[in-house]
Amino acid sequence: MNDTRYAPASPAAAAGAAPRPVLSVFDGAMIVVGIVIGAGIFRTPSMVAGVTGSVDWMLIAWVLGGALSLIGALCYAELASAFPNAGGDYHFLTRAYGRDISFFFAWARVAVITTGSIALLAFVFGDYMSRVVSLGPNSSAIYAAMTVLLLTALNVIGLRESSRAQNILTILEVAGLLLVIVAGLIATAPVTATAAAAAPNPGVPPLFGLAMVFVLLTYGGWNEGAYISAEVKGGPRAIVRTLVIAIIVITLVYVGFVLSVLNGLGFAGMQASKAVGADVMQAAFGPFGAQLIGAIVGIATLTSINATMIVGARTNYALGRDWPQLGLMSRWQGDKNVPLIAFLVQGAIALALIGFGALQKDGFATMVEFTAPVFWFFFLLTGVALFVLRFREPTVVRPFKVPLYPILPVIFVATCAYLFYSSVAYAQSKQAVSIALYVMLAGLVVWGLLRLTRKRQHA
Repeated sequence: MNDTRYAPASPAAAAGAAPRPVLSVFDGAMIVVGIVIGAGIFRTPSMVAGVTGSVDWMLIAWVLGGALSLIGALCYAELASAFPNAGGDYHFLTRAYGRDISFFFAWARVAVITTGSIALLAFVFGDYMSRVVSLGPNSSAIYAAMTVLLLTALNVIGLRESSRAQNILTILEVAGLLLVIVAGLIATAPVTATAAAAAPNPGVPPLFGLAMVFVLLTYGGWNEGAYISAEVKGGPRAIVRTLVIAIIVITLVYVGFVLSVLNGLGFAGMQASKAVGADVMQAAFGPFGAQLIGAIVGIATLTSINATMIVGARTNYALGRDWPQLGLMSRWQGDKNVPLIAFLVQGAIALALIGFGALQKDGFATMVEFTAPVFWFFFLLTGVALFVLRFREPTVVRPFKVPLYPILPVIFVATCAYLFYSSVAYAQSKQAVSIALYVMLAGLVVWGLLRLTRKRQHA
């Protein structure tokens, strides 16, 4: 086998400072929980309730989402324990398919997926802050830009500082969700809103697959734990504990949240609600509760932004390490345990997207909607990479192996394939596939230039 496919292309990067284990399992789990639990859980429960039309199937969808996420996490745990690397998915794809395929994955993350997520989350935070203190007609964009600048600065200071902030934010976020759960237990749903709960089970809802798209979107982001696999203390198997603990916490919080909202609003109330968190808090605590939910959503948004920044910059670092022309991004600050230039590049692109979104909000929303098909396509390739690497590198030590192989990995791959298909079908109605195509074509141009300049350097 030709190991040069995934060996660092930059001697300077290989010889210099590199990621080292400085995070505890708790730190890692808090980063993963912070990425996954975001503003989505305050919106998707009503959508899932509406699509399923049944309490039983709604609850099955949320529990099944946790189970499928755990299966996926076990697949990633095998890859991350055998090949720990700051590149995460990028590194796995490079080993399985070579640097050319993985380049397009990294391009998608750098150009839109990660930075677009940061920008959108920053806009959500800006929307809530603007309700408190407005900064003018572009208030949301100004708050969003300030958020990106401040959190980028925090991450540049050092991993220790950003991980401590992440721990605090995640604890506050989970505490906020627990408060909503308590509110749901205190509130009493109207009798008419609970009548649907007693309706007979009609069988599998025709749109149950769409419900799972919403559920798994809300569970999405646990795979980002692979990007810190080389920085978690405790040996190669530490990432397994990190991912499993995170998924269990997320599943318990989500199911508890849905059950409490169901109790507080009733099933019909959930279906009709546009903001289940705000409605149940107001039902339990009055106007003060409705105001408090804004702070909870704001904390959840900051938590997700910071965690996304931590893992997102590591893709830039891995890309710069493998492509000499982008070598600036491979500079790792050993004393701070951060890829400094990679963070700055990520922040700059996120700020550019915020600026574009401020000028053309509809175009910005459409552009970011393209991320789902691209994400699930590469997620699918990563699942297949587990089989490829087992076949191609059978002698590599695997501190952890997926139980019930190949059944669980097949379930994971099939889930990714279905969600890729569903997200493409959904995106077509939003004209986002064409935007995805333009972005990936731009990546093709960049890839061609990198290949051309590399050949000239070796000529």
